[in-house]
Amino acid sequence: MNGASRLLIGLAAVMGACGVMLAAAAAHLPDATRLASASSMLLFHATGAIAAIAVAERAIVHLKLGIVAAAGFVIAASLFAGDLTLRQYGGHGLFPMAAPTGGTLLILSWLVLAVSAMWPKR
Repeated sequence: MNGASRLLIGLAAVMGACGVMLAAAAAHLPDATRLASASSMLLFHATGAIAAIAVAERAIVHLKLGIVAAAGFVIAASLFAGDLTLRQYGGHGLFPMAAPTGGTLLILSWLVLAVSAMWPKR
């Protein structure tokens, strides 16, 4: 396993931990629907990133595209969840259109993973 894969797995694990913390906060704070959404995005895509790395490292999908998809999950879910969390606690977002940008990148990352599954192996 290469260093990029290990880094992405570590980041995905941190995403999972943050997702659980945000879920707990959403359960105990009034009007915390943003945190519930942020939690879901982190938890789902942490799992997706780890799975993408696993199938890429085992040559089930195209290696480089699988790693790109996993990196996209980590970056995009962090953007999306970070924006929602900052809006909840800070009253402002990361930057204009941060959550939609993260969401769009998540969609693109899933499509990259689909392409990586269909890409011929040489």
